[in-house]
Order: sequence, then C-alpha cells, then structure tokens
Amino acid sequence: MNSVAVPNLPAPSLDAEKLTRLTRELESLTVAQLYWIAAWSAAQAAQAQRDIPAAVAERTAERLSIVYGSQTGNAKRIAEQLASRGEAAGLPVRLLRADAYPQRELAQERHLLLVISTQGDGEPPDDARGLFEFISGKRAPKLPALQFAVLGLGDSSYPQFCTIGRQLDARLAELGGSRLASFGEADVEIEAVAAPWVEQALEQARERLRQAGAPARTTPLHVVPSRSVWSREQPFAATVLANQRIVARDSARDVRHVELSLEGSGLHYQPGDALGVWAHNPPALVEQWLEALQLDGAQPVTHQQRTLPLRQWLGGEREITRLHRGFITALATAGGHDELARLLQPEQSAQFAAVLADEQPIDLLRRYPATWQPETLLAALRPLAPRLYSIASSTKAVGEEVHLTVAVVDYQAHGSAHWGAASSLLAATGEDGKMPVFIEPNERFRLPADGSRDIIMIGPGTGVAPFRAFVQERRESGATGRNWLFFGNRHFTSDFLYQVEWQQALQDGSLHRLDLAFSRDAEHKTYVQQRLREHGAELNAWLENGAHLYVCGDAKHMARDVHAALVDVIVAHGNRSADEANAWLGDLLQRGRYARDVY
Repeated sequence: MNSVAVPNLPAPSLDAEKLTRLTRELESLTVAQLYWIAAWSAAQAAQAQRDIPAAVAERTAERLSIVYGSQTGNAKRIAEQLASRGEAAGLPVRLLRADAYPQRELAQERHLLLVISTQGDGEPPDDARGLFEFISGKRAPKLPALQFAVLGLGDSSYPQFCTIGRQLDARLAELGGSRLASFGEADVEIEAVAAPWVEQALEQARERLRQAGAPARTTPLHVVPSRSVWSREQPFAATVLANQRIVARDSARDVRHVELSLEGSGLHYQPGDALGVWAHNPPALVEQWLEALQLDGAQPVTHQQRTLPLRQWLGGEREITRLHRGFITALATAGGHDELARLLQPEQSAQFAAVLADEQPIDLLRRYPATWQPETLLAALRPLAPRLYSIASSTKAVGEEVHLTVAVVDYQAHGSAHWGAASSLLAATGEDGKMPVFIEPNERFRLPADGSRDIIMIGPGTGVAPFRAFVQERRESGATGRNWLFFGNRHFTSDFLYQVEWQQALQDGSLHRLDLAFSRDAEHKTYVQQRLREHGAELNAWLENGAHLYVCGDAKHMARDVHAALVDVIVAHGNRSADEANAWLGDLLQRGRYARDVY
C-alpha cells in the first residue's frame, strides 16, 4: 500500500511524533479497514462533542478570546499586539485565526475581541469567510452572555470601507451580545484608531474578567513568534541587484523584474509571502501639487508634533496618489463644492466608486479649486503606507535574494501624467540603489506540506509572481506532485511574462502543464476563466484527487470571474448543483486547499 497522504487540516492538529506513529500504523491497513477506522473515529468524536458544552462554558467564562481575520497581515499584527498586551496585564488570553476558531464554542463564549479586515469590494478575508458566514447565518446562536468588541480594518480608497467589521459588530449585538467597546473603524493609519480602541477594550475586558473571578494568568493558544530586528517599523535597506523590463518595448505596460539582496539582514520568507516596500512619492507629482495649490514647498509645517518642509511632507510622509473618502470630504468643505459633497451620499455609491477607481487626488484638486492652509492639507491626507508585492522567488533557488514582479503605474489621464508611488520608485532605482523593505508573511497562501500533492495555479498578469516562487520551490525541494499553471495577459508577443522560464520548466518537468489566454490577440477576448471551462473535466479531476488550488491577482474582477468559472466546472463535471459547488469550494477554502492572494 502507498504511504498515507496527510491532508491539510485546520488547527488544532496532532504533533509530529503522534502523526508519524499514526501514519506508520495506517500504512499497513486495507482500504476497508481504513473506512472502518474513519467511522469509529467519527463516532468517538461525536461522543466527545456531546461532552464539550459544560467544559467549554466553564473555560470561556474565565478567558478572553482574541480572534482575527487578515488578508494582508495587518489584522494579525494588531491582534498579536492586543494579545501580548493582554497577557502582560495578566489576563487569560487565547489568540486564534478566524478559521481556527471552534464555531461550536461561540454559544458559550463570554469575552470576545474580534479584529477583522475588509478586502476588495466589501468581502471578508479568506481566513474569516467561514466564521463570517456562520455568525451572519441562521445557525448562529443567541448570545445574551457575550461581551464583545470589534475592530474593523480597511482602506477608505475603496467604497465598502470596513463593511465586514461593521456587519459583524451589528450582528453580534443583534444576537444579544453587549459591547465592551464601540466599533473601531481603522483606515490605513491603523494605529490612530487601534491604539485607543485596544486600550478601551482591554480595560473593559480586564474589569469583566475580574468580576467573573478569572485568575490572573496567561494561557495563550500559541506563542507569538519573536520579530526579526528588521520589520515594518524598522525596514531593511535592500540593495537592488537587477531591474529588468520583462515586456516588449511596444507593450502598453511597463512590467519589471526586480531582484533585491537580503544578505546580512536575517530576513526569511516562504513562497506565498509578500515584500513590503516603503516608497517616496514621485518628485514631479509633488511639484504638481505645490503648483495646483499655490503653496511653497520650502515652508516649514508642523503636524503631529513634527516639523518638516511641506515638500518633504508631500514627498515622503503623506499619501498623494490614492483618493479616499476623508480627503474628498475635506476638499468639498474647503472649496464649498456641493457637487463633490453629494458624491459622498449613499445613493451616489456607484459614482463614488468610479471616482475612486479612475481619479487621483491631483485630478480633483484641479477640478475643484480651494484655498488650503498647509496644516489643514496635511490633516486631510493619510500617512504614506507601504506597498505589498507578492514575492516571485524561493530562497532555495536564489539564496539571500528576493525577487518581485512589478507593474509600473505611469500613464496619461485628464491631460497630465500620473504615477504610482512604490512602482515608480522601483522602476527608477537602478543597480546598487537601496530600497527599504520588510517581509509580510501570508500564512493562508502556502504550498501543501505534502510534496506529492498536485497544485493548480491561476495567475494572470503580475498575479503570476508567487507561482514563479512555487515552481522554484517545488523543483528545488524535489516535490513529486504535478504543477499546472494558467496564465493570461494582453498579447503573446509583448506581454508573456517569464516566457523563457516557463518553457524551460516544461522541458525539465518542474511545470507539467501551461494554459495561456491572451485577451487582445483575437477578435474575441479570451481570459483565463475561459481556459478553466475549456479544460473543466481535467481540472475537476485534479481537484477531486486532492489538488491544491491557488489564485493570485485582481480582486475586483478576475478573482470573482475565476470563482464563477470554477463553480461552472464543478457543476458540469463534478455532479453537483451550483449551491453544492459553492459549498464545496468554501470547504476547500476553509481547509487551505483553495487559497487566494487577491488585491
């Protein structure tokens, strides 16, 4: 009999020693015996489940549960800080990712702090979809004894700002829970909201637990790993080793392959992680702002107890390439623009979303003139945030380097040039230049631990970046599972990213199948989701046989279209209804066999 493949299971799981012993025992059993063992184990689990409620009720009354749902790592980081502070204060704390939270325990939960982000167009992070649907659905229990607080994280550059956190806060109250703190709504300047919210929530939790007679002790579910000396707050100055354009000269877009040295940093990453890059705004854009506002860039301006020249504030401290609701509100007020103010009304949500998607702040500054004081301007702008890029390399293949695939934002619109912050900086930084960087782990986007598992990768455009890392990792580690890549872009001749590498991978066997979709090479546009449907029978067979599925790229359109195509494939070839197909994919998502890195 072949060795038993261990599936990806949500925590808690067996330790390595027990898992090894169990696997060794199972290898000698027949299929019939394995089915008998499965049925017997299920019966044992059912009996244990019946014994849980009383024990859980006693346990939950004396502890603080901190649960996070995170897509890019921010909610996880805040939750870890919250847990550390709670533990330092002597509170009995457990910290869980949302997909590891035992939903059956919610009915007995007494003290719950929830930190959750909103992604894309008002969707929960992938690791929180199951918990969000459970709490929002008909099976959610009444919670008259629950005391809770919700901190929502989001980006007001998107129309559905913090909507998932807001919905969960309202739903928990609807189910009978009482708030330990008011709903916190944090924009990209997270600490400004998170710090006072954490203080209030912990103070209230401390008082409630004291009243409940909880002993002062620390019982974390797991130890929060220690941070590297280099971090988001203290980035490493990485040297640029290579900066190469990887599309043809006649391509409508500039896409760069950038290689950075991490030598001596002690930074480590895994395939699926992201690299955070701290950027500066393009100097030409800063001058456009100063000209449009008729302000002096050399003028010293004090903001939040710091004094810098205005040009320096706009160049390296404030966000000036992305619109958000707060800036639009301030501009409407400063200039008395009723038309702009009406855009912020709920009934104008479609028009508001279009403005956020198609305009930069400089466009509105020119269209809606206003007189600004420098201090008022800085108060209306958000801090410049780092940009996250999916890592396109495996350390097993490149050593102390990290590679990126960067689409440069540089285009003409509304009569003038427009740029991105980090992408423009990366494009302009030549060899031996320095970039301040940090590693942002992505626990939900990992290769299967079992190297014999097949993987399916769907990554159009720069979404292909992490799959370059996946293929490198699987090649270097000797994984025996098959690798199937779906890639799409505009034109075959000019936009086939890493074409030579993929062809070599097909030849050496590290890539087993490559299906392509180039949308502008024919009269009728073809996208990756159409290729999924065309190869649906084989795709479904791979999934039925245990393959892991990965999607990376645009969240607004591509990820939704791909998901719809996957549902169609499972309906057509998996003997399931549309509802059953959606539920099956949802189960794969929960178990880590369907992972998405979408933005």
